[in-house]
Amino acid sequence: MKDFKKYFTTPASPELVYSALTNPFTIELWSGDPAVMSTEPGSEFSLWEGSIIGKNLEFVENKLVKQQWYFDDQEEESIVTIKIHDNEDHSSIELRHVNIPDEHYENIVEGWLEVYFASMLEFLADQ
Repeated sequence: MKDFKKYFTTPASPELVYSALTNPFTIELWSGDPAVMSTEPGSEFSLWEGSIIGKNLEFVENKLVKQQWYFDDQEEESIVTIKIHDNEDHSSIELRHVNIPDEHYENIVEGWLEVYFASMLEFLADQ
């Protein structure tokens, strides 16, 4: 099991960042695929036509998204925590993904950097 942590910045407000992470219609705008998402703790989510699935654990509006991501036959929970920080003229985003199965690590990191956050940050920059 491996962990991944990365920081990102965007000129977008924390409110817009939070919406881009939690609103299924906004997610569809930047991902290009329908999304199943709710801010109800305990609800299931699905992104990129089921490529990413899991359970929503905790939300603090405009500040925090915490999810459990599912991997086949995984014993330990793989937890994603995204914190949004307001820095006057921009937002900083802290991503922490823990307990990534070794065999999925490279693919997950590539997905975070080249697909998930690349697409979302490009969308936020245009808002």
